[in-house]
Amino acid sequence: MPYIPLEDHLPGITGLLEYSKDTAAPIRELTQTLLRGPSTLTEGERELIATIVSHRNQCTFCVTAHTAAADILLGEEETSTKVKQDISTAPVSDKMKALLTIASLAQESGKSVTPESVQKAKDAGATDIEIHDTVLIAALFCLYNRYVDGLSTVTPTDPAFYKGLGERLKNNGYNRLPEGYEHLKK
Repeated sequence: MPYIPLEDHLPGITGLLEYSKDTAAPIRELTQTLLRGPSTLTEGERELIATIVSHRNQCTFCVTAHTAAADILLGEEETSTKVKQDISTAPVSDKMKALLTIASLAQESGKSVTPESVQKAKDAGATDIEIHDTVLIAALFCLYNRYVDGLSTVTPTDPAFYKGLGERLKNNGYNRLPEGYEHLKK
């Protein structure tokens, strides 16, 4: 049960973003820029970064939502599963393995990111902006994970909910739906 009154039909982060639209606007804009804006990393790769950080933070709502989005964007489910099991053996490029490792280190602490981990990413072909964005996405999802769990938002257990959410994230990104979320009431 949430610690503050949230709309029953809006579990997880959506309820929090609707609760405080003033604080939600800049968070949504940053998330849209990082995960859906122009980048040399695909949208699916950026969702994998959100997935691994949320997984390591044990935020059930966020890891399930971003796994669904990654699966939809990648067109398969194996990669996100394997990334969560072991980055080093996941079916992603060496560059992506290095970036996911940096995201995991940033999830622990910004000070856990080492010159060696950054150099490994550069040696695998990562650009400075890709390294920057990886750390910023990791930091942003630590915020989201703590926001969702810190206010004890509702976490649906039905996989169909997350599939629908993943489709919304694919089709609309992180922008607030123009019509709001009343249509999600059952």
